[in-house]
Amino acid sequence: MGHEAKPNRPRSKRVKQPNSRHCFACGVENSQGLRLAFYELSPDEVEAEYTIPEHFQGYPGVAHGGIVATMLDETLGRATMLGEGDHFMVTAKLTIHYRQPVPIGQPIRLVGRVTRRRGRVATAEGELRLADGTLAAQAEAMLVDFPKVNPSEEQLEALGWRVWPD
Repeated sequence: MGHEAKPNRPRSKRVKQPNSRHCFACGVENSQGLRLAFYELSPDEVEAEYTIPEHFQGYPGVAHGGIVATMLDETLGRATMLGEGDHFMVTAKLTIHYRQPVPIGQPIRLVGRVTRRRGRVATAEGELRLADGTLAAQAEAMLVDFPKVNPSEEQLEALGWRVWPD
């Protein structure tokens, strides 16, 4: 992951991933959450575009670092779901590198990709870029299979786990 500015590239085929109802990061019915929507760009890359609202600021005009960490954590977890929308993994280790303040009220782009899979463990990397392509934060994580690897249809329905319309 480089530090140089990369322009936000045009999107080719984007396939929306499922969301849940109440998750803090992606819950479509969580009025206090982020409500992130993720799209698969290719077999190895996922993205979300977002504008951070004022109520998630730390210093005036700047997103709280915990919110940035949450967004990157979710992005890396979503990368492990590429092509497997109901394969849930949890973060075992997360490293964040904050490069630039992340402004509120301006569009950002989150991108994640899996770098390795081995059995029940995956590693992933991701980045948060500002509207002009500047790298603002990057992360690496080790993720492990959620203890209940194959949720039933009833469990997925209880979560509200489905592709919600934009």
